Amino acid sequence: MSNLSESEIPIITVDGPSGTGKGTICSHLIDWLQWNFLDSGALYRVLALAAQKHSINNDDEAALTDLAENLNVEFKVAGAGSLVNVVLDGEIVTNDIRTEECGNAASLVAPIIAVRKALLARQKAFHKAPGLVADGRDMGTVVFPEAGLKIFLTASAEERAKRRLKQLKDKGISANLRDLSADIAERDERDSTRTASPLKPAEDAVIVDTSSLGIDEVVAKISDLIKQRIPNIK
Repeated sequence: MSNLSESEIPIITVDGPSGTGKGTICSHLIDWLQWNFLDSGALYRVLALAAQKHSINNDDEAALTDLAENLNVEFKVAGAGSLVNVVLDGEIVTNDIRTEECGNAASLVAPIIAVRKALLARQKAFHKAPGLVADGRDMGTVVFPEAGLKIFLTASAEERAKRRLKQLKDKGISANLRDLSADIAERDERDSTRTASPLKPAEDAVIVDTSSLGIDEVVAKISDLIKQRIPNIK
């Protein structure tokens, strides 16, 4: 059992739009640090999936809020570079929540203020010893503004669309690069201009453009920052 007080438990936030490599990079960090992990974007996707299963509309604020308050979610990282498994009520739903349909639905429910408030306490509950790596879009600006290190990953929309296309093809799913690029641009516009927690880097975040960098290069750069900013990390 840790003797650290809550304020002494370190937090690293990794924010940015989809397709910038957040999940893969965070899996490397978790494998190295052996800390707790929060994939906040998955929470909204899980909520969207749960809403679909319960036949709840994406604009039904009361029902969505009630559902959000009762989500039983865990994140299990198998190893560096491995897929983070998302577990809802004991069932692995990792693939179910990664569809374009679920992603778009999540982007629609995310701006609802009552839903965000309902999930906020659940997100903060992941802050436990020995530390937390939090992956999302507003981790450094809203959920954990006290984080000792805030990273904001970015990449061009074209590069992110190419990465998404490769992911889908690897899964045997047919997709069109032009359509993916349009969807990403539309989602970026919606997420960056919304009233509730718009997608933007925290004022004290370190911005890392991954467009032309490999995973190992990004991990090395962030690892160096962690050693500089977080006490007792070697």
